[in-house]
Amino acid sequence: MTDKITTTTGSIEIEAADGSGSFKAYTVTPSTKPTGAVVVIQEIFGVNDALRATCQEIGEMGYIAVAPDLFWRQEPGVDITDKSEAEWKQAFALMNGFDQDKGIDDLKSTLVAARKMPGCNGRAGTVGFCLGGRLAVMMATRSDADINISYYGVMLDKLVPEFGNIRHPLLVHIAEQDEFSSETVRNAVLAGAKGNPHIVTHIYPGVPHAFARVNGVHYDRRAATIANGRTAEALVSVLG
Repeated sequence: MTDKITTTTGSIEIEAADGSGSFKAYTVTPSTKPTGAVVVIQEIFGVNDALRATCQEIGEMGYIAVAPDLFWRQEPGVDITDKSEAEWKQAFALMNGFDQDKGIDDLKSTLVAARKMPGCNGRAGTVGFCLGGRLAVMMATRSDADINISYYGVMLDKLVPEFGNIRHPLLVHIAEQDEFSSETVRNAVLAGAKGNPHIVTHIYPGVPHAFARVNGVHYDRRAATIANGRTAEALVSVLG
C-alpha cells in the first residue's frame, strides 16, 4: 500500500523571456518525488479558486502543478469568478487585451521553470481551460511540452493549419453545446485532427462550455468526471 499523497501550496517567480519583467505562478507540490509537472493554464478569470482547486486535484494525483498568472502585463493577480455580469465584462476585457503570442512565451518559460523545480523528473505538460484550452493547443504546436490537454478551447479552428507541427500527445475535450464555439468549428477541428496519431479528441454530448469548471455555473459532474478520468490516464501514460 502506498502512502497518502500530501501537498504543499506556494508560488514561484518566473522571468519573462522578453526581459520585460517577471510574473508569479501558483504551485501545488506533492509529497511523491520524483514526478512530472503540469502547467495549468487559466481561463479568462485568472488564477482563481476554480483553477487552484484544479491544481490541488493534480497535486493529489502526485504531480507538481504550476499555474502562471498570464494576465500580469495587464493586471497582475486577477482572481475573479463567473458569477456576475461585472466579472464577465472584466474577464472579456482582459481576454481582448491579451497578447496570445506573449502568453505562449510565458508558458514556455513556465514549462522550463516547472522542469527545474525540486522533485521534477524533467517531464512536463500542460492542461488548459477555455482560453487556456486554446493556449494548450498552441503549446502542442509551438513547444516541446511532453503532453498537452485542452478543455473546451476557443477558436481552435484557426489553429488547424498548425496541427502538422504536433509531435507529442494532444488530448482535446470538446463540449457539444459550447456557446462560444459552433458545429462548424468543431467539424474543422475533428477534420484537422484526423490522421494525426498524436491527437485524440472527445466530444461530450449535451453539455455547454466550461462543463469541468469546479463550482462553475455550467459544471456537469458526469461529463467532468469522464473527461478528468481521461486526462488522468493521459498524464500517467506520459509523465509517469
